[in-house]
Formats: sequence, structure tokens, C-alpha cells
Amino acid sequence: MIALGGCIGTGLFVASGSAISTAGPGGALVAYTAMGLMVYFLMTSLGEMATNMPISGSFAAYSAKYVDPALGFAMGWNYWFNWAITVAVDISTAALVMKFWLPGVPGWIWSLLALVIIVTINALSVQAFGETEFWMSLIKVVTIFVFLAVGLMTIVGIMGGKGPGLSNFTYKQAPFVGGFPAILSVFVVAGFSFQGTELVGITAGESKDPQHSVPKAINQVFWRIILFYILAIFVIAAVLPYTSHDLLGSSASDVAISPFTLVFRRAGLAAAASVMNAVILTSVISAANSGMYASTRMLYSLSKEGYAPHFLERTGKNGIPYFALIATTIVAALTFISSIAGPQIYLWLVAASGLTGFIAWFGIALSHFRFRRAFIKQGHQLSELKYHAKWFPFGPILALVLCVAVIVGQDPQSFFTGNWEQVLVTYISVPLVLILFIGYKLKKHTKLIPLDKVDVSPVHKDGTLKDDAAAEQDQG
Repeated sequence: MIALGGCIGTGLFVASGSAISTAGPGGALVAYTAMGLMVYFLMTSLGEMATNMPISGSFAAYSAKYVDPALGFAMGWNYWFNWAITVAVDISTAALVMKFWLPGVPGWIWSLLALVIIVTINALSVQAFGETEFWMSLIKVVTIFVFLAVGLMTIVGIMGGKGPGLSNFTYKQAPFVGGFPAILSVFVVAGFSFQGTELVGITAGESKDPQHSVPKAINQVFWRIILFYILAIFVIAAVLPYTSHDLLGSSASDVAISPFTLVFRRAGLAAAASVMNAVILTSVISAANSGMYASTRMLYSLSKEGYAPHFLERTGKNGIPYFALIATTIVAALTFISSIAGPQIYLWLVAASGLTGFIAWFGIALSHFRFRRAFIKQGHQLSELKYHAKWFPFGPILALVLCVAVIVGQDPQSFFTGNWEQVLVTYISVPLVLILFIGYKLKKHTKLIPLDKVDVSPVHKDGTLKDDAAAEQDQG
């Protein structure tokens, strides 16, 4: 549920409409299908590494262990920064959503309340986090099931009068509008929609039985992505023509024109906007909750690896890294305060975290590519792995190529027009990661680890290395 809930949010509930408007129904389906396929391969790559070495804040450790310690340092701080900023963005969004019902109450009150709730959930226990995420994910999943049922009945005319059938797929320039450049721009929207799926890798370190639960979660994610994303886009595209101005909304404040709200209204459900607003509020709180968990565990992992001050790895009796939680909360709170005090600083911070998710995905794919090559080169058999990713090396190579394509395709127009300020705002996370990587490399004189020297030995959930007897006993 965490893998699923992590990637269902405002990207699907609101921004999916703009994807259809930009590339047409066919273009949006192609972009979401391709991105869904890439995410599936990324998840299988992550699954192979996470079952072999299940630790909290896994990406940084994998990059350091299988590629170069400098890459682990850069990836860890990049991912922590991304989620700490995202928490601030989400609590700001929660205030926007609440305005729908109570426009007279100052927004900062709702944001502060959301932050207190999220910190409390994360401070109680990892079980409290897991339980909360399960129920919030369930609300989103039920909403999508209801939406698909209502949408399909609307398409065939059972609800909402005469059904449009598939006429909107051939309306004017549909199904493909704007050609390949439009599809590439929708890749970016689709990519943002799927971000959060990689949380499974971070939760693996604290799950009861990662060798069984992680592969199970990953295998089901593919079908859930197809069911929820592809079918949802199909329903929206069939019910609403791509030329509809209502499809242009892309933020949580556009709930009244969310494609989901519009489809429910078309079916004759009057309370659609209020219900969808409640669901979007749940999504936003869930995203902030996951962000707080992910960034806290990443900071804890960085501290354990020696990439951050050692006091951040201290935990309470319940295993919660409180100092890492406090540090993340302070950064999220300061970022939120900057949204009120200095909007320009806030916009720069949000822009700086924009591409970090794709950079993290790039790191996962590269780490897995090197892990598997090192594993085979050192004489190991695939049968030794608790879970192994299929379609290697095609999966990680496809993920690497698409991640680079999406990063480059963010805003190429600004390069051509010479709008360097916009280029800096859009791509600032790339030089930030390069500075972290090169800076650590120069300071510590790290090198790319040769494949025959890469440590591919499995690790216990508590972080201790397995000896041969223990490994055999596990397999037995």
C-alpha cells in the first residue's frame, strides 16, 4: 500500500488533465504507459538490491557501495533535500485545499496543524506511520475504483445521459496532438506523478520480512500502475475532449476543475467537488507524511555512513531517529516560513528540488546495473538472490535513458531562447548534485569501485553481514 499510495496524489487527481490537454488522449496514454514501464523496471532493480541489503535510506548506501562513495554522498543529500522541501510544499498545499471549505481562516493555521500531525505520526513509532499510510492509501484506492466504475458507465451512457463512447479519441487532432515534442513534455508530468514509488526501498529496512514483503509489493505495483493510472487516463480522455479548458488546472487549488471532479459531475453526482477535495486533502497529508518518513530515514542513513553528523543516527527506544526527525522538521518549517516571508526564495527552493526525484531514479538504475555486473563477475549465481530483476540489463538501461531524456526535456526551449534565468530555475538541482559529488570526490579522493572489488555480500536487516552458515540457514 505504501508503494501504491506514494505515487497516487495530486499528479493523478489534478495534473493528469493537463497531460491530456497537451498531448491529446493517445499522447497522454503513451507517455504514462512508457513512464509506468520505466518505474516498474526501477522497482525491480530496487527490489533486487533491497532484498539483498535491506537498510533504511537505501539509495545512498547502494550508490556508495556499488558505484562510488562520492555518488552515495551526493544521492543521499539530494534525496533528503528533495523530501524536506516537498514536506513544506505539501503543508502549503493542505492550506490551499482547506480554503475550499473555510476561505476565511488564515492558511498558515492549516499548514501548522498539518505539520504538527505529520511530526506526531512520525515520532510515535514506525508502526503508527505504516498504519496511517495504509488507511490513507486505501482511501485513494477506493476513490479510483469508484471513479473507474462511474467513468466507464458514463462512457457507455448508463450514467449522465448519452454516452460519448470513444468519439473524443478521434475529435479534431486527437488522439495525438502536438507530435513527439508534446509527448516528451508529458513524460515530465507523468514522471512527477509516479515519484514516491521508490519509498519501498526505504521502508525495506524496517519491514518485518523484507525478503518476502518487498518482492510481493513490487510485483503488484506494475499491475496497479496499469489499472489505476492507464485506466484513469483512458476514462478522463474518453469523457472529456482534450480541447476542454477545464483540463488546464494543475495544482490542488484547481479541485473544482480536477478531471475526477468533472467526470463525477458529468455522471450527475452533485457533491463531487467536496468529495474529491477531501480525497485530495488525504493525498496531500499522505505525501507529506511519506516525505517526512523518507527524509528522516535518509538523514539517519547518511549519518550511519559517515556522510552527516553522527548525533543524527541516535534513536529512541522505539527506534525512531529523533534528531534526524527534528532536523528535517526544522528545514521543512523554515522552507514553509520562506513561502510567506520571501516568495522568491521559496520558488527557488521548490525549483531546486524539482528534478531530484529523477536524479534519485538515475542513481537507483546505475547502482543496480553495477551491482548485477559485479555479482556475476565475482562468480555468483542468480539463484543466490532472494529476488532478481527480470530483463536485465534492458530494465536499468531503459531507466537511465528515460531519466536523462526527462531531465533534459524539462525546458529545452529556454536554452534556445537564451532565457538563462529560467534555465537556472529549471535545472538548478543538476549542478547542485554535481557540486556535492565533485566536492566529496576531491576531499576524500574516492574512485569508481572496480567490479571485482564491489562488496555484493548480503546484509541482515539489522545491518550486520551474513556469514555463509547464516545465509545457508536462511535459504533452508
